[in-house]
Amino acid sequence: MLKQLRIATLMLVVMTALTGIAYPLAMTGLAQVIFPKQANGSLLTRNGQVVGSSLIGQSFVNPKTGAVIPGYFRGRPSAAGSGYDAADSGGSNLGPTNAALVARMTKDIAQIRKENNLPATAQIPVDLVTASASGLDPDISPASAALQLPRVARQRGLSEAQVQQLVKANTSGRTLGFLGEPRVNVLTLNLALDKLKPMPKPAP
Repeated sequence: MLKQLRIATLMLVVMTALTGIAYPLAMTGLAQVIFPKQANGSLLTRNGQVVGSSLIGQSFVNPKTGAVIPGYFRGRPSAAGSGYDAADSGGSNLGPTNAALVARMTKDIAQIRKENNLPATAQIPVDLVTASASGLDPDISPASAALQLPRVARQRGLSEAQVQQLVKANTSGRTLGFLGEPRVNVLTLNLALDKLKPMPKPAP
């Protein structure tokens, strides 16, 4: 019995050292060498300050009015906590006939049409008014970006061609060429706009 206990104890120590210490350290070190940006959270910086991650969306909407901040592309709505909260990731879990969901989407659709000078019959891409399952989706569809492009160009004082170039530069194709759909990263796109032509600061 003592022999079996010694063997069991030795195996516990060896396996703990291998799988609990050596393996994690090896994978962490390898990731830092091969994929340092991804291993550290795909962080984005502006003027040397971390402003977010390309993997997690951010809100560019005024929480009081529901209107998008002038000069920026709006992303998908988020049901994660108070919005894009990585510590509270999740969807609303509301069904398509839920009155609260219908009311919120109806309000968002009206707001998007208003801020982009669209007629009442204009179709709005579904991703602009529906939250993802995680609530952290950083991307919108190319159609959603195209809908907002004229407004952003006008508010920034840029040509639509200039903004289109930035949209194209921040658009990713299907993963491995066949998985998913093309997508536009909203945070990297808005940061690129700020770099090209910052919005004037509002008067005090």
